[in-house]
Amino acid sequence: MTSNNTLHDGLERQLAYLRISLTDQCNFRCTYCMPAGVFDNSYPFIPRSDYLSFDQLTRLACVLAGMGVRKIRLTGGEPLTRKGIEQLVGMLVPIPGIDEVTMTTNGYLLARKAGALRRAGLSRLNVSLDSLDPEVFHEMNGRRAELETVLGGIEAAEAAGFDSIKINAVIKRGVNDHGIVDLAMHFRERGLTVRFIEYMDTGTVTDWHNDQVVTADEMIAMFNESTPIEPLPPERDDDVARRYRFVDGVGEVGFITSVSDP
Repeated sequence: MTSNNTLHDGLERQLAYLRISLTDQCNFRCTYCMPAGVFDNSYPFIPRSDYLSFDQLTRLACVLAGMGVRKIRLTGGEPLTRKGIEQLVGMLVPIPGIDEVTMTTNGYLLARKAGALRRAGLSRLNVSLDSLDPEVFHEMNGRRAELETVLGGIEAAEAAGFDSIKINAVIKRGVNDHGIVDLAMHFRERGLTVRFIEYMDTGTVTDWHNDQVVTADEMIAMFNESTPIEPLPPERDDDVARRYRFVDGVGEVGFITSVSDP
């Protein structure tokens, strides 16, 4: 519904955040998202000829900006597989009313794209990285990428001038939960925030079970055993993560309670 030419949902909350999925394809086969056994060479992805063009996407964003949208996030699949994506960023950033254009990426192509994206005006980046253990990382992404490639992409983004980079980690019990504190500590030394996401059901393709979920409360307890953390207020109304800072005053982490408190 609309009110005063702005978009609102059924609870009268203003809708100011637009996510644009640029493709349904991805160069990873993460076990919790697009397992290789389902998303193989025969999977019927959307034909690229059916994608909305950059001109069409920009037109859509202009219309929605006139209805109160202020933030755009580019997603996929993997958005960096969309050829010429920096051109789209450059078309979206100048739209009147749009305050920021951001992106979520798996980081595999980030090293070669970071500079162009920053010059085009991309504001912030979320990079998916589930573990600092090379073998665990390799296994979780379907054996499609090495850890050093994504770490190199994050370093390239820092060098390109991105001053807001968040690391997203999906946590699965018995797989990568042993490394959450190390992951957070590694990136807090560089001023980056890690956000831990409860392993959620994404349909019928991942064989999801509730006992595979490590809840945010469990993860918080892990931190408090060695590096205590305390809650922070949200930065903005549309925050999806519960924010915590380290009690020693250096850095913070976030928890996305997609299962325990959606």
